Amino acid sequence: MRFTSEQRLDDGVLEREFTLGEIPGTLWTPASAPAPLILMAHNNGLPKGESRLVARARQSAAYGYAVAAIDAPGCGDRPRSAADEQARADLRRAMQAGEPVDEIFESFIAPLVENAVPEWRTTLDALLSLPEIGGPVGYSGWTAVGIRLAVVEPRIAAAGFFAGGYVPRAQREEARQVTIPLLFLLQWDDEGNPRQRALDLFDAFGSKEKTLHANLGGHTGTPWFEVEDGNRFFARHLK
Repeated sequence: MRFTSEQRLDDGVLEREFTLGEIPGTLWTPASAPAPLILMAHNNGLPKGESRLVARARQSAAYGYAVAAIDAPGCGDRPRSAADEQARADLRRAMQAGEPVDEIFESFIAPLVENAVPEWRTTLDALLSLPEIGGPVGYSGWTAVGIRLAVVEPRIAAAGFFAGGYVPRAQREEARQVTIPLLFLLQWDDEGNPRQRALDLFDAFGSKEKTLHANLGGHTGTPWFEVEDGNRFFARHLK
């Protein structure tokens, strides 16, 4: 892991860009160390520097967590194949037209999850070797990647998922194997994710401790207080 830039924010949080092989990432660490770690993943294709993710990461770091985000293969500024670009365009067109999107989604998102999870695990190995990071690990963000990580990565102790009804078939099956404490956020009027699918997914999780928070509004309308509630959720399991 090679740090390429750093800046100290007003609240004392240290923000550093890094590269790990071909993986670009950002790490936010609080003034107090060592700190528990939260892996923060955004949805398919959005960059680690997306404003909503950065705001969540900085708030969680100020709360006392180390937070890391990476650009997965084909996401952010990382190269995308012509097939990926076509799949994204087809998915947007079908969703706007109200047409069935399951097969397009499956052909596009399932490989993205398969490629992203090994990179997250490699990143986790490197992060846990840093002296400023210690203790349990949490995950916050994109549901599809989070399900796979929760199943294959024993170091993750708790997870917060931003609910999406469109989850690849493999992850819908794997949901039953997720047993860690879980906070599931659902936007009731999400224009891009069917509500009933998200409710069915929540029901499928095997966790004995799982909580559903549902709020009115569209896909990007998650209330800010959910970030604060998420930090308290992680405090129960990571601190």
